[in-house]
Amino acid sequence: MKYDILQVLGAILMCFSAQGLIRLLLDHDYTGLLGWLPGGFAVLLVAYVVALAAGVLLTGWSHSHAKALGRRN
Repeated sequence: MKYDILQVLGAILMCFSAQGLIRLLLDHDYTGLLGWLPGGFAVLLVAYVVALAAGVLLTGWSHSHAKALGRRN
């Protein structure tokens, strides 16, 4: 159950950060959920990329652990 929840949280993080990254690339003035970060466009771009990578890694890691336990095919 733990890995199921982590996989869902990773997918949610991945979706929100990918959406924020795409919107930031299309409209540089859109800051999104991470607009509170100081530093401008470059810092926001890196933050969204890091959040996207964290979501991908968390989703993959939790899926592989669930698969090792026999919960996935």
